[in-house]
Amino acid sequence: MRSGVTHSGRGPHRPDPVIRRATARDARRLTRLVRTSRAYEGPYAPMVAGYRVGPDYIEAHRVFVAADRADDRVLGFYALLLQPPELDLMFVADEAQGLGIGRLLIGHLREEARRAGLTGVRIVSHPPAEGFYRGVGAERVGTVRANPPAVMWDRPELLLPVGP
Repeated sequence: MRSGVTHSGRGPHRPDPVIRRATARDARRLTRLVRTSRAYEGPYAPMVAGYRVGPDYIEAHRVFVAADRADDRVLGFYALLLQPPELDLMFVADEAQGLGIGRLLIGHLREEARRAGLTGVRIVSHPPAEGFYRGVGAERVGTVRANPPAVMWDRPELLLPVGP
């Protein structure tokens, strides 16, 4: 079993997530989550191999972390850019997949976007994640073509409506 999945030796621990603003001290944990994500194995691995979520990025953008209330374990995070409105990053820890963390983060993102006066947020999706985003209400609006060597594959472009 992965570390963090059990709690105090009492069997499986279902996380009790809380969403909070990321701080500079989260940078290493967020970077690790990105670089070790199983969603980026195989042909996608080079895209995140040297990726870094630095303290400067966290301080410059609206980055929010879903953390376990019990031990502050990072379950996932997202970064919302306001100009232009775009979901820049969103990752859910492998061991937290299927627990509703992604939907929780999207709900929070919608509230943040509404508070900022946005009506929609652009998402350029990792191809395997398109189904998730469509499942939370995003609509496909196009395709962002590959841009080698940085990105070697076409990616779905979606719009997530957030309301007035």
